[in-house]
Amino acid sequence: MPVTVKICGINAPDALEAAIEGDAGYVGLMFYPASPRFLALDEAARLAALVPDGIQRVGVFVDAPDEVIARTLDAVPIDMVQLHGAEPPRRVAEIRSLFARPVIKAIKIAGPDDLAEARAQETAADMLLFDAKPPTDMTDALPGGNALAFDWQIIAGHPWARPWMLSGGLTAANLDQAVATSGAARVDVSSGVETAPGRKDPALIRAFIQAAAEI
Repeated sequence: MPVTVKICGINAPDALEAAIEGDAGYVGLMFYPASPRFLALDEAARLAALVPDGIQRVGVFVDAPDEVIARTLDAVPIDMVQLHGAEPPRRVAEIRSLFARPVIKAIKIAGPDDLAEARAQETAADMLLFDAKPPTDMTDALPGGNALAFDWQIIAGHPWARPWMLSGGLTAANLDQAVATSGAARVDVSSGVETAPGRKDPALIRAFIQAAAEI
């Protein structure tokens, strides 16, 4: 089955070029200031302008107020909004309506009980993104991009009402197993194509996209 790839946290032209050449379906631009992948608006605008038609430009926010999202969307051509914080369904629906963009809502998974949030978010978001929930004793954990995987069987076989994407600890080496176990048709990678936090490697991006193409 074809697997669509999202390269998230792109912050350099060579990484973006590798994603475009590999025909990624989505590229993610990070607007969470605490992330090592954070982009200033002028940098994000320059990168977003290089993305051709057919690739979705996703702006990633974490519990951002309306004014931050508005300022970002005014400056940067963004096709979709990704919410990677603790936004409840009401807030997700509000952002979707206010900014007239499809919304991806990240759901952090550690165990089966976390699926309740996914069911609650299905009516508010346009797409779900399943990521690993950091353990409580993890220091300096980010909302995403922690190079952590979760048990993919937790989400396998569920008839979700929305399209969904798998994230969390994915690499070219484990992608085949992740897709086979979870049934994912869309995958998201950030730390798995980096040589250090926030430092994307074009060769790793190409290898990841090639691995997805061979599934």
